[in-house]
Amino acid sequence: MATPAHLNRVALRGRGARSNATGRFETYRSESFDDGWTEADEAARPLTTIIQPMKSRTIIARNDSPDIGFNASINPYRGCEHGCIYCYARPAHAYLGLSPGLDFESRLFFKPEAGRLLERELSKPGYKPQVIHIGGDTDPYQPQEKSLRVTRAVIETLARFSHPFTIITKSALITRDLDVLGPLGKAGLVRAAVSVTTLDRKLARSMEPRAATPERRIDAIRQLAAAGVPVTVMFAPSIPSLNDHEMEAVLQRAAEAGATSAGYVALRLPLEIGDLFQHWLRTDHPDRAKRVMSLVRQMRGGAVNNSEWGQRMTGEGPVAEVMNQRFLIARRKSGLDAPSQRMDVGSFKVPARAGDQLTLF
Repeated sequence: MATPAHLNRVALRGRGARSNATGRFETYRSESFDDGWTEADEAARPLTTIIQPMKSRTIIARNDSPDIGFNASINPYRGCEHGCIYCYARPAHAYLGLSPGLDFESRLFFKPEAGRLLERELSKPGYKPQVIHIGGDTDPYQPQEKSLRVTRAVIETLARFSHPFTIITKSALITRDLDVLGPLGKAGLVRAAVSVTTLDRKLARSMEPRAATPERRIDAIRQLAAAGVPVTVMFAPSIPSLNDHEMEAVLQRAAEAGATSAGYVALRLPLEIGDLFQHWLRTDHPDRAKRVMSLVRQMRGGAVNNSEWGQRMTGEGPVAEVMNQRFLIARRKSGLDAPSQRMDVGSFKVPARAGDQLTLF
């Protein structure tokens, strides 16, 4: 998979993918190349992010996967400008007729009616509350959230209903919402997870080009914990021979900042991500590309990926087992292995609206 010549270093600056190959559902596959007619100023033009509203009839998505910790989730955005090269949500962009490559991180969609749709769903007669996870696919605090405030509308709605939820991010923007998250955390209605994949700023810039720096994520953990929000640090993904050697250090720093629990996920490369990730490795880390992929295949039964439930999050074989044992030891030594407190589902209540008849008692 060759990088188009006109997608030079200027165009790719701040981007994770190194190509924009057609998605798997398209009849014809295409990829740009330089035919010699590209103007110099066009070749030097940075790739622009385009964000569009999308219509949704519902906002809560449900799943029956046995190896993730939630059944209901909300994703305020599709696509993610953070540009993490390993992101398992990339293949979903193919359903929109777009590329899981550069399109995924530059052609984004948001749900402007998320707060209203959520209020409608929570107000339905017979609705039974369960913990909702925010950000199961793409980051709810990517850069556009600062002005669009879609995630803010979602958590404000959940707060009005006293509805429990969890939220995951690798953005320091989550601290903007401490005024809502802090009281909810103290009430047992929210838990936050912050993804910290490396403490090496240079590696983070390469691997997660528009996400917050590692130090800002550690500081976000500190601020969340100080406000009363229980925080989990996620070392995800753990990539053998690239960032896995930092696992112990990341967990220790997070514990010192106030995190109370930890999790990890072994690198997953489903569908188009396999080619995208390997292309990125050869471009950004050519010295270790073969070694990384050899170890990945050892964790995935000789393939680039194994999507079987029960194995896709941790892998299999000796390499995966060593990674798992290291995590368990590091979690214990860092004091991040205490059982999580159950979240309060019983506080859920549909708030009164203007014009509602009051009850007698």
